[in-house]
Amino acid sequence: MRRKLIIILALCLAGVAVFSLANSGVDKKNRDALYRQVELFSDSLAIVQSEYVDEAKPKDLIYGALKGMISSLDPHSQFLDPDTYNELKVDTEGKFGGLGIEITIKDSLLTVVTPIEDTPAWRAGIKTNDRIVKINNELTRDMTLADAVKKMRGKPGEAVNISVLRESEKKILEFKIVRDIIKIKDVKEARILEDGIGYIRLVEFRENTSQDLNTALEKLSKAGMNALILDLRNNPGGLLDVAVKVSEKFIPNGKLIVYTKGRQSSQNLEFSSHSNHPIINMPMAVLINEGSASGSEIVAGCLKDYKRAIIVGAKSFGKGSIQTVIPLSDGSALRLTTSKYFTPLGQIIHNKGVQPDIVVEEPQKEITAGQEQKTGKPEEIFEEIEKKVRAGKPNKPDKPFDYKSDNQLMRAVDILKAAKFYKDTKS
Repeated sequence: MRRKLIIILALCLAGVAVFSLANSGVDKKNRDALYRQVELFSDSLAIVQSEYVDEAKPKDLIYGALKGMISSLDPHSQFLDPDTYNELKVDTEGKFGGLGIEITIKDSLLTVVTPIEDTPAWRAGIKTNDRIVKINNELTRDMTLADAVKKMRGKPGEAVNISVLRESEKKILEFKIVRDIIKIKDVKEARILEDGIGYIRLVEFRENTSQDLNTALEKLSKAGMNALILDLRNNPGGLLDVAVKVSEKFIPNGKLIVYTKGRQSSQNLEFSSHSNHPIINMPMAVLINEGSASGSEIVAGCLKDYKRAIIVGAKSFGKGSIQTVIPLSDGSALRLTTSKYFTPLGQIIHNKGVQPDIVVEEPQKEITAGQEQKTGKPEEIFEEIEKKVRAGKPNKPDKPFDYKSDNQLMRAVDILKAAKFYKDTKS
């Protein structure tokens, strides 16, 4: 009887899937092919239910199948169970207990997009493109993004052990990082550096970023700003509409900022500038690096295409896809990649990144915690990495802002000095 019930359940799921496809414009050939594959799924589901050594709950089987199906599409798509979906819905305030790491799946490995500035992870020495191979001594090889986030977040004051592979240095580094309340301040720095050159550092694109940027620009304008450096290094992105609002502050009204393309016509969108008083004549440079992703790449790509700013630094991360969260009937949801970003001139961002006009590599930073281990292929490291995690050194206090020791920033200063000189000689 139980076998019959599970077969009926599977066939109902197959019917729902084919019905959904029939109403989404998918052609008959693809519908028929899917129906044949769903029949294979229903047979497997029934066999597992009747023959597996332990009794398996239908919900667990379906959830497991959905997780596997969605995660096989790309690193950014995932099935969200109700608890994970609820956690995603409340994570919008820019304040939470954790380490301060933006992560993704890259080359099938849990990878750091960027450590958020002035967080425990940043101060400990975590870097962009570090491969996280263990969290609290648990291998991350089959860990989803959602599971990894859950393990790193928690009560402030508690320590989390992180083991990372730093491929650029051929090292395994192990950290003990104490959770803290992560408060994200969108505008990190806003000051005049020298010769009227203003400097603004944006660390993320959140709800108040546009207003905070306006305040910073007004402050610097009153202080005599005649050129601007916008620092987007290690900025992992954030809200699309906010990235658009930041871009439109520096280009003429009515200009295309970014557009998206997907399989459905409803996913093909264009975002243009609507600013009444943009800053369009002031010399400008934008700093990016491999930790600049998503919204940062939209801003940098837009200003580069219009030759509105000189892009300085290193190639950006290359995260240019859009995920749409689609709620399901039982409180779960699908987080599905539905389209990709393109710059005004049609340059794709995803997996390509934004190439700077002037390449200036960052100097190697001091490692504040960790030790060297034997290296090898990533899959071998998962098996061989030591279980005992060395405690990290105490976090160092923030150093005073010293722009002259930042070679990328100083290169941007020199470029803007030259641009201002050229502008003055022509006027």
